[in-house]
Amino acid sequence: MRRTFEIPVAAVVPSGAAVLRAMGGTTDRSPGPRVERLLEEALEEFRAKAEPRAVTADIGAREFAEVYEGAGDNEPSSPLLAIFPRAERLALFAATVGAELSDRIAELFDAGRPALGAALDSAASEGTELAGVHLDGLAQEEARSRHAAGPDTWALRYSPGYCGWNITGQRALFAALRPDEIGILLTDSCLMQPLKSISGVMVTGPAAIHEIADDYPFCPDCRTKSCRSRMRKIRQNLRKEP
Repeated sequence: MRRTFEIPVAAVVPSGAAVLRAMGGTTDRSPGPRVERLLEEALEEFRAKAEPRAVTADIGAREFAEVYEGAGDNEPSSPLLAIFPRAERLALFAATVGAELSDRIAELFDAGRPALGAALDSAASEGTELAGVHLDGLAQEEARSRHAAGPDTWALRYSPGYCGWNITGQRALFAALRPDEIGILLTDSCLMQPLKSISGVMVTGPAAIHEIADDYPFCPDCRTKSCRSRMRKIRQNLRKEP
């Protein structure tokens, strides 16, 4: 099944603390009134300009294997190669917080307001990630509502450009998903427009399949190590299950 839908703006509005961290600030003490006003203004701009939307499409393991292969530029071994065959459900996805935010960020820098431009840029990046988190939650809820999932089922996103899936994989993904319907386009260099967009595959399955080692050849070059924090979150949430 393929569907396009709007994401509630409230679901993607980041906290001021998250925006401050994204800007490189510290949250272990009060940022001061000037910074607080800046963050408040950035979040007001975000709420006014954000137009979050998404497109998803279920895909079988065999079909996804072809999408993942793309032009054959992936690493010989990657976590996703071991994960997706064990999934209960796979779905391609793309989401964006909209072009107006990117336009507004550029306007602020052009108008000589770099502080607000930088704060709004960070808010938009955090909001884009929250759009993905929203999709994670939807996939998990849908699996459980259909009684097609166990209590330890977990949905996680994997994207081209990370963990051995070459960024050129965007081309095959876009050809299969057609996210232009919600305004997301792909440049010749495989960057998405609007820039504040995400895409990839949603993998729903037993939490254990998402447990990956960080000893792949490309792991030392990873700057985010987000797989570690994602696995910690899974473990913490599973401990809360009844």
